[in-house]
Amino acid sequence: MVTMVGTESTLTGLVENLLLLEHDAIAAYEQTIERLENPAFKAKIAEFKADHDRHVQELTSLASSIGAAPHREGDAKQLLTTGKVALASIMGDAATLQAMRSNEEDTVTAYERASSHAGATPEAQAIFRRAYNDELRHREWMNNASESA
Repeated sequence: MVTMVGTESTLTGLVENLLLLEHDAIAAYEQTIERLENPAFKAKIAEFKADHDRHVQELTSLASSIGAAPHREGDAKQLLTTGKVALASIMGDAATLQAMRSNEEDTVTAYERASSHAGATPEAQAIFRRAYNDELRHREWMNNASESA
């Protein structure tokens, strides 16, 4: 799935869409934790989910300060992110982690774009950069773990 998050013309629109994307990601993480068999993989995915929970907290605070809608749940794209995980889980942990890695591609792209958004305040840029670094770490781990699973 290719995301358009990060291409918004306004900071409020960007933050609102990042919140939707984060809620979608959290749903996929929850689905993954339920479906993985390897306890070490489950623990690492739970750690990454905690990063996404923190992203939501930071983005919600930012949304309030700039007048953006503080979305509390995902949107229809959540069906794609969770559905991909559900289907992949039939084939085992490696396929499940590969599905999650492909979901991470969207969050990496979104935060990469957000980090250079023309309307981003210094506070927003700091939030976006932290999240971007988290997403890079998540994607790298999922790539490596799926190859060794």
